Amino acid sequence: MASIRLTRPTLEVIKVLLASTPDDPAWGLKICEEADLGSGTVYPILERLLDAGWITRSEEQGDHPGRPKRFYYELTALGQRAAHEAKERKPRFFGLHTAAEGGRA
Repeated sequence: MASIRLTRPTLEVIKVLLASTPDDPAWGLKICEEADLGSGTVYPILERLLDAGWITRSEEQGDHPGRPKRFYYELTALGQRAAHEAKERKPRFFGLHTAAEGGRA
């Protein structure tokens, strides 16, 4: 399994993936827009996360006239654990506060 460096762009992508739901899944352009990153940054990150087993990719089903087919991305159990560990290591990035900062979460 590949090791993932938790750079700011990688953490931005992970934040979008954490916020996605089955009713509102994460897909490429949506991740780019919500993470405020270009596709040349986001897609290599997604490939690294796929290679590491942190996410899965599934193809859009059904008709999608006038646009390319989407690929949806979802955190795996391993990815969920890794994302929550990242939140513990970098709480301020995720908008969390540590106990030393007053215990607010």
